[in-house]
Amino acid sequence: MPAKPTMDTDDASSVVPAEAVAPLIRGVAVLRGLTEAGGSLSPSALERTTGLARSTVDRITATLARMGYVRLDGRDVILAPRLMELGNAYLAALHLPALLDARADALADELDESVSLAVADRDGIRFIHQATRRRAMSLSFRIGDLLPAERTAPGALFAREWTKNDWREWRQRRAADREDALFPAVPPVQHPTPDEDFEQRVAESTAAGWALDDQLIEPGLVAVSVPVRDPHTGRIVCAANVVSHTSRHTATDLRDTLLPRLRVAVRTMEGDLREQPPAAPSAAPSGLATWTGASKQELGREFVESLARGLTVLTAFGEGRAALTLTEVAKATGLARATARRALITYEHLGLVHAQDRTFTLTPRVLSLGFPPLSRTSLPEIAAPHMAELAQRVQESTSLAVLSGEDIQYTARVATSRIMSVNITVGTRLPAYATSMGRVLLSDLPPAERPLPHPLLPLTPHTLTDPEALTRLLAEVRSQGHALVDEELEEGLRSLAVPVRDRTGRAVAALNVAMHAARHTPEECERDILPHLRTTATRIEQDLHVAGRFTRVPTT
Repeated sequence: MPAKPTMDTDDASSVVPAEAVAPLIRGVAVLRGLTEAGGSLSPSALERTTGLARSTVDRITATLARMGYVRLDGRDVILAPRLMELGNAYLAALHLPALLDARADALADELDESVSLAVADRDGIRFIHQATRRRAMSLSFRIGDLLPAERTAPGALFAREWTKNDWREWRQRRAADREDALFPAVPPVQHPTPDEDFEQRVAESTAAGWALDDQLIEPGLVAVSVPVRDPHTGRIVCAANVVSHTSRHTATDLRDTLLPRLRVAVRTMEGDLREQPPAAPSAAPSGLATWTGASKQELGREFVESLARGLTVLTAFGEGRAALTLTEVAKATGLARATARRALITYEHLGLVHAQDRTFTLTPRVLSLGFPPLSRTSLPEIAAPHMAELAQRVQESTSLAVLSGEDIQYTARVATSRIMSVNITVGTRLPAYATSMGRVLLSDLPPAERPLPHPLLPLTPHTLTDPEALTRLLAEVRSQGHALVDEELEEGLRSLAVPVRDRTGRAVAALNVAMHAARHTPEECERDILPHLRTTATRIEQDLHVAGRFTRVPTT
């Protein structure tokens, strides 16, 4: 069965520039195919979705796996969190999420409704920030999702700035796709509306200064949106959007009760834009050209160097590096000017880069490269493949846990197939003070904030129950960066743990290896297992830091 066409593949039908990099076009097609499928496909399904030969799919996925952008798991190709660095490059260059997301979050808390920030993407909109409420009926939109302008409140605002050519392309798309099959993030249109309806909504939003979505996407969903303007140019840079359900607010109620508060928040956002200092350029990537060359040397034909080098061009952009010249892109990536130039030509053809006055900028379409499905990734999902590798390497069970009150709660686990193994399931809670993961997490907190029971009960004859001795031990754990618990939770059980830290340096989880005490002495644990445990935690942290730069990564 042929794959449903998407809004992000329509460039393939246009004339391909002679200097475009064909492997880069194919690699982008594979990433978009995986994105539209929710993040995972078999090579055979990718072959059908992209129309590429199986050998080409295999070489592309091998290259993407080498870059850490996908992982190959049995018969499936799965998007990996590191791919989010491409979308992060766009969001960092845009600078709006970093500047305005706290305002959007505060508004969501004030209104107890979901609040989003959206930008224009041709005749659609893309979300760049979501502050959602946890309810039985909650929003399923993700950062990077593409929606048709005519079915959203922000779309009516952005269309006020469309040119005649923009309107012509919108009408052509509407004529060819009456059910919105090109927009997989929204349900198909049940009853297509005339083009004039949207034109009328745009005219009304122009006069009113705000726009309303009265169940345009699906029954029950309502939203009100206000433009956020650049104080210096007057152009709309994004739209702030409050979304609710008709069981809580009608469209009229949104307008009458929430719109005034939304407008106040937008004025504050525009004040932030007015007062922001120029963004300091962040560090550009380095050594990428050398790395791709070494990978080609090692993997040979299976590594598509032109694809890898082309993708690194996107990472040249970032905070303080929103608009770059060809020379700056080449310098940032270490690529030859000719190589960087051909990649930029390719991206302009694909709609991922906009060229103007000899400078290049990323477009919101970069978010189509894996960001929507990956933006909902949880820490246990990030950790799972790394934990599986660790368990295979040390031949012992490994677990991930978070602090929950006085206990730790297991959130991920990979067990080994031993006759005598540690039998703990996800969701299990154990007293933090008597576990290696608990001590790692407790040691990261100020002593006055540590949730400890009084008294500390002996769980085995070896359990440490002296509060002062535990305080001294936690200071040692914090200093050395790991904890070893020897038969204090259960006789015969030995466990070693290290912290997993977020971008701020806070220990949000702990990773351990647990075993029967007869298999490894404490000295062997620290000598033979601890290095592998630390390496695994570092790899989890690297993925977490990429995934958590502009999204919230749930820890459970």
